[in-house]
Amino acid sequence: MTAVNLSAVSEFRLLGFSEVSHLHPLLFVVFLSLYILALMANIVIALIINGDNTLHTPMYFFLTQLSCLDVCYLSVIVPNILENLMLGTVCISKAGCALQMFFFLFFGVAECFLLAAMSFDRCMAVCYPLHYTITMNNRVCKSLVSGSYICGSAVGLVHTIITFSLPFCGVAINHFFCEIQPLLELLCGNTSPSEIQVIVVAIFAIVSPFLLIIYSYIRIISTILRMPSTESQQKAFSTCSSHLLVVTLFYGTASSMYLRPKSSYSASADKLLSLSYTVVTPLLNPVIYSLRNEEVKRAFRKRWRKIKSVW
Repeated sequence: MTAVNLSAVSEFRLLGFSEVSHLHPLLFVVFLSLYILALMANIVIALIINGDNTLHTPMYFFLTQLSCLDVCYLSVIVPNILENLMLGTVCISKAGCALQMFFFLFFGVAECFLLAAMSFDRCMAVCYPLHYTITMNNRVCKSLVSGSYICGSAVGLVHTIITFSLPFCGVAINHFFCEIQPLLELLCGNTSPSEIQVIVVAIFAIVSPFLLIIYSYIRIISTILRMPSTESQQKAFSTCSSHLLVVTLFYGTASSMYLRPKSSYSASADKLLSLSYTVVTPLLNPVIYSLRNEEVKRAFRKRWRKIKSVW
């Protein structure tokens, strides 16, 4: 079949975990359980924050947005995984694949910039506590969140349009969703321009907000070290530790996936990396914030007592 005919394909085949087909029933149970747990954890933490007036602060406003993004992020990817594990190789239309890539990039990039906004919030809280309530007012918080969504939609739209305007010489995607790297494998001819495009997008979407986070934490650490007492230092650092751990998890896996040349691509390794930031990280985020945050735990206990009293 010629490249021209193949470039006009109307659907792709997602191979998923075809190399371990004998484990599909077990993997289905595992991923379905993780999906349900992650959805419940993120929804619960969002409900707790919205239902407790003491948590109506910028930090928890951003955390609610993070939980909403994680729910959307999971729902774009995990249903495909479950379908693949149930049916084996599944087909997805070209339009459906493009739509999935758009939303995957949209929510992923928006989360990158939202994490940067959260680091800016922590920087203002630690470095400029007297001006914090004025600086981080409702309008500023909503603008930062809106900017995160705008950046996510712009990157997703541009990258998806460029990718799907190129000719494809294959239809079998060796992945469980329409991921960027496996799709590059199917392009005809020299894929270097597309590879460069991915790296440029990654630099904007991953490196730019990450540099903002690094700058914020340099300011935070320098301020904490100048604090007069150890107790003040520990209190200030405790307000940042959860966010720092979430950033490390998310950026560690995302950067290892996208900030490297296609020559180092490995289907099996990249599936594991994709699972880490599409399934595991959204599950761990609310756990990290709830276990390491006394205010969230206190609000959870209060809500639980109310539920028990009704029963």
